[in-house]
Amino acid sequence: MVRTGEVHSPAADRRENSPQPGPPSVFIVSDTRLLCEGLMLVLAQQSAVKAVGWSGLAASPARVGDAKPDVLLLDIGAPSAFDAALEFHRELPGIRIVAIAVAEVENDLIACAKAGIVGFVSREGSAEDVIAAVQSALRGELVCSPRMTALLFSRIGALSTKIGAKAEWEALTGREHEIAGLLGEGLSNKEIARALRIQSATVKNHVHSILGKLHVRRRGEAAAQFRKLRPPRSGSHSSHV
Repeated sequence: MVRTGEVHSPAADRRENSPQPGPPSVFIVSDTRLLCEGLMLVLAQQSAVKAVGWSGLAASPARVGDAKPDVLLLDIGAPSAFDAALEFHRELPGIRIVAIAVAEVENDLIACAKAGIVGFVSREGSAEDVIAAVQSALRGELVCSPRMTALLFSRIGALSTKIGAKAEWEALTGREHEIAGLLGEGLSNKEIARALRIQSATVKNHVHSILGKLHVRRRGEAAAQFRKLRPPRSGSHSSHV
């Protein structure tokens, strides 16, 4: 393990005041010293990027910033990695963070996105994958495996469906919400009319409007949406029917 606040940046003391043209610089952040030193050695053999230092997750962002990296390579295996990513973003505006050792599971990918991470390298990734992720991050692009892409699109699709259904639900009037709730409890039009003390024909008109606004054809589908978007009502309406 590295000492938490220690920053190793052999290039920092040699850096001149004016930046020199060259490959993008990367800084490695991980609480596993072996990973940091090993990745430093591997990247030192690559001409496409320049590793300028490494530190543990608890290192001061200001001290990391002294190395003037273009990209942070952040090991997200530690529980505090996502908090560290947010802290780096606050203290080093504009810094691009690429996550390394990413498990190809939906929760990790979504957590990376929420933390402002702009690139991924899986646990099975190579030095070439790291370089590709760094270069893509600097171009404002995202490179990830087909599995990661599928997971991200699946989550986006699920969120879009949920947001769309919520918007449709909010388009209902107060009375329609009430009737939709009773549909969700399995009541018939006649039972709803008795519960609300209105005419069956009025209920029928409201149900027709609900189906149209929710873009469904059957009352059972409307009831299913109700159960997804709203918690079940406490008690029953048996006393009204």
